[in-house]
Amino acid sequence: MKANHSHPNRRKQNQAKAPQKGKDEKKKDDLVREIPQVSSSLFFQYNTALTPPYSILVDTNFLSHTVQHKLEVIPTMMDCLYAKCIPIVTDCVLAELEKLGPKYRIALRIAKDPRFERLKCDHKGTYADDCLVDRVIKHRVYIVATNDRDLKRRIRKIPGVPIMSVARAKYVIERLPDAPEK
Repeated sequence: MKANHSHPNRRKQNQAKAPQKGKDEKKKDDLVREIPQVSSSLFFQYNTALTPPYSILVDTNFLSHTVQHKLEVIPTMMDCLYAKCIPIVTDCVLAELEKLGPKYRIALRIAKDPRFERLKCDHKGTYADDCLVDRVIKHRVYIVATNDRDLKRRIRKIPGVPIMSVARAKYVIERLPDAPEK
């Protein structure tokens, strides 16, 4: 019979604890998880904002590989995409090329070509990778041209941004649905 008397006390103890559990659970629910807003121009992984003429953000590394393989920038881009391309160089990339000295003077001369569009940078510092990633996140209307492994990895995390690189003495593109498969 004693066993029966202990049950009501235990029940009261459990009921007293119950409201405390509820408060803890509410605190957990108050945590708001933020998801980065996806651009409205993205349809699944397809970026509808990317249309010819393509704007191609060019990286230091890409220009040096172009020089090594003796490629013409604009004609080779057009061969790759079958469309008009506008190569774009940021101030950071030009500053980086100037810093690298005489070894990269041909790449610098290519970057200063009047057919290349110049983009002014309004931030401090001249780390081109951060600058390119930042621009691409803000405006997803660019194709990023780079051979830099780290930069490619960072760009791949951003949905709907194609990457152009130099491989097998030509330009190759990844993540552009319209691009011809070879």
